[in-house]
Amino acid sequence: MPERRTVALVTLGCARNEVDSEELAGRLAADGWELVEDASDADVAVVNTCGFVEAAKKDSVDALLEANDLKDHGKTQAVVAVGCMAERYGKDLAEALPEADGVLGFDDYADISDRLQTILNGGIHASHTPRDRRKLLPISPAERQDAPDVALPGHAQDSAPEDLPDGLAPASGPRAPLRRRLDTSPVASVKLASGCDRRCSFCAIPSFRGSFISRRPSDVLGETRWLAEQGVKEVMLVSENNTSYGKDLGDIRLLETLLPELAAVDGIERVRVSYLQPAEMRPGLIDVLTSTENVVPYFDLSFQHSAPGVLRAMRRFGDTERFLELLDTIRAKAPTAGVRSNFIVGFPGEAEEDFKELERFLTAARLDAIGVFGYSDEEGTEAVGYEGKLDADTIAERLAHLSRLAEELTAQRAEERIGDTVRVLVETVDEEDGAVGRAEHQAPETDGQVIFTESAGLAPGRIVEAKVVATEGVDLVVELLDGVEEAGR
Repeated sequence: MPERRTVALVTLGCARNEVDSEELAGRLAADGWELVEDASDADVAVVNTCGFVEAAKKDSVDALLEANDLKDHGKTQAVVAVGCMAERYGKDLAEALPEADGVLGFDDYADISDRLQTILNGGIHASHTPRDRRKLLPISPAERQDAPDVALPGHAQDSAPEDLPDGLAPASGPRAPLRRRLDTSPVASVKLASGCDRRCSFCAIPSFRGSFISRRPSDVLGETRWLAEQGVKEVMLVSENNTSYGKDLGDIRLLETLLPELAAVDGIERVRVSYLQPAEMRPGLIDVLTSTENVVPYFDLSFQHSAPGVLRAMRRFGDTERFLELLDTIRAKAPTAGVRSNFIVGFPGEAEEDFKELERFLTAARLDAIGVFGYSDEEGTEAVGYEGKLDADTIAERLAHLSRLAEELTAQRAEERIGDTVRVLVETVDEEDGAVGRAEHQAPETDGQVIFTESAGLAPGRIVEAKVVATEGVDLVVELLDGVEEAGR
């Protein structure tokens, strides 16, 4: 009988990382590893790191150090770093953080079981030398689907083993990954694509995530059907840029075709699309997002700023008036649509009038959720070499000011919903916190939540109608309307 091997996956960062962790879990489970929830109960702790901004990198390092401490107090024998930070820094991270027993890049994912076994046995797997992953795929998007094998998390190209254990997603095509769910939430993310062809001057993501490549619709549909069989009620489509979906498959409007098919999957009650680029929003896509049954009218729009000079320096497009026109177009079709966005303050060259222009936009935009970040240099990006850098105190002051404004504005936007009837997906029910869920305008973990005044008859996975009676910041307090209906068509 094979020796029992246990592994825990600790995931940091965005929803894309969560999908990658479930792919790694699928590969490991298929090779006989037992997945455990607590890293202290695992032979190997795998930390799926984030390499986006300094705060995320620090969180990743802290998680690795915390896992390393378990080697003295738990059964953990090895700690391994994977994910964006591991891919981005490779051997440099291994040298700077000897507490990690291994630093594995995306190229190691297909052989993750062998890599962990080597490390668990006391062997050493050489950390990879980082490279610009944009150069691994053809420049022409149309040629990428037929490119030689390239490691693309979420696009596994190897064949699935026969006789898969229970709970693993069957391969649905040449680029379909194995997947093992790591929780029982009624919500799951599905990777629509990976990589990015945009060249925003502040962003290093394309250099370590690579060029944009879509998953085939059949694979996305197959994975969504499997998730529905696992009890998932809401799928959230994730990638670095969902508005580019299909451009490498010969149809930039492919998302408009795919969304109704996903919404029709038996058992799926909600389809949510994240990571939309304002400059790439199309009238047809807005129509589908605002009029398709079971596709929620939710717009995660990456504005980043609204002053035209700052946007041009960021290698982005638009301005306050164009962005407000886009929001007016959306709300004309779906008045209660949810809209969230992120913004960078203190970008090199950001003048006081630019900052005031951003304030003007936020005040007029009525966004449901706002993320604000202070600019910091990211090595390997164009903005590192820009002149006009603002001092740290100015950036901190603007960050604090805009964060306070964002908190006030999003609370006001929530108050506008008092009296509305909302459809709520119940996510958790317990004695201490009662029932908690999310309305259609709220994405998981980022946009606030719905708190029920009573939880009798509610259970995770149900979708119910409720009336908004109060707010707590961005959170809504609701009362159930007469009766509790089971989720389902």
